Amino acid sequence: MSAGTWRPAATAIGLLWLATVASVGMVFLAQLLLARRLGPDDYGLFASSLATVTVLAPMAGFGLSQFRLKAYGAEGWAADRWLRPSLRFSAFTGALACVAVIAWAIGGEAVDDATRLTLLLLVPVIAGVFAVDLVGSKLRLEERHGALALWQMLMPAGRLAVAATLLALPFASAQAAALGYGMVALLIAALALPQLIAMQRGRTDLKGHGPRPSSPAFDATPGAWQLWSSAWAYGVAAVLYPVFFQVSTVLLKYLGSNAQAGHYGVALAVMTATYLFPATVYQKFLLSRLHRWAVHDRTTFWRVYRAGNIAMLALGVLVGALLALSSPWLVPLAFGPAFADVANLLAILSLCVPIRFLSTAVGSALLTEHHMRYRVFAMLVATVAAVLLNWAVIPRWGTTGAAWATVVAETILLIAMWIGTRRLARPEVAP
Repeated sequence: MSAGTWRPAATAIGLLWLATVASVGMVFLAQLLLARRLGPDDYGLFASSLATVTVLAPMAGFGLSQFRLKAYGAEGWAADRWLRPSLRFSAFTGALACVAVIAWAIGGEAVDDATRLTLLLLVPVIAGVFAVDLVGSKLRLEERHGALALWQMLMPAGRLAVAATLLALPFASAQAAALGYGMVALLIAALALPQLIAMQRGRTDLKGHGPRPSSPAFDATPGAWQLWSSAWAYGVAAVLYPVFFQVSTVLLKYLGSNAQAGHYGVALAVMTATYLFPATVYQKFLLSRLHRWAVHDRTTFWRVYRAGNIAMLALGVLVGALLALSSPWLVPLAFGPAFADVANLLAILSLCVPIRFLSTAVGSALLTEHHMRYRVFAMLVATVAAVLLNWAVIPRWGTTGAAWATVVAETILLIAMWIGTRRLARPEVAP
């Protein structure tokens, strides 16, 4: 790789990394302030309600942003034909996600009045998550890394502002935090409208495929069934991931208590911040390139894939060790003595860090071409394992059982991803 190639790449990764560090800091600080202000019970109610909405929110985009990256990587400018049907489909699935949350809030037998109001106030989060995903995919296609860095910080900054406001007010509750998060999501959705209009009108400055043809010979606009048959795997994967990641917090509320959900929610907030680095490298910087290289430059694809596996494993071991060593003094200092036992959870969950870093790198090969079907199968197996394990161990071992269930589920996901790349990818062209 020449200097003219790696320097812009290093600059872009550095910019996105700085934005990620800032986002991590804001996410961590927002969770810290809310946990301290609300206490374990109220924070557990808020965290578990937010997790419930977060599980359903990906239905709004249904993975179509990921599919558009694949389509543009393979088809170039001709992929404009997918825009209108994908946006219409996203509007439909977004409405379904909102209806699902509202239906659970109103009709769920295990939902009390406080949980019901909290869930309803968090419904706008679905629109915010969709807006962040949609605009983020457009900026990745345009390789506008500075704009992407700023865009990815909006949600954490808004939520930090909500937490700081609650800290200053004489009253605070899970419902007040939910109201603030909902308002932030609506603001972000409004800010995304100009970009949405630009996409609808074909004003995307696609990089890596030359200038837009003056009179491109596009295929016919796909119908709903053609879109579904091409993109369903991305949608199912997008829906499965938050279930896989958030199921422990949700089940701790309903099988345990709000306090248990609150303690685990703090641990999960730390893990979420930790996982942002590999997500930044692969989802925000490399993904659109991997889709392009998988079709047009297989040698580069496999070179980046192999180097990424080694780098992510080494970095994951280092970060996991630092997390395990620092959590006993960092957690009580940051969140207060009421959350001191979260350090024990992080000691267990630190085992997930190298596993997740490596599985992110390994799984990147299954985001390309026609391998998403196997990726969905792997995620389904891991998600079912996570749900069953948590359901089995939480009633007896509480948060500790949930933490070990998460380690096992992450390991299952990594093994499944590795098997998939060995069976489907076959890097025979890489030097």
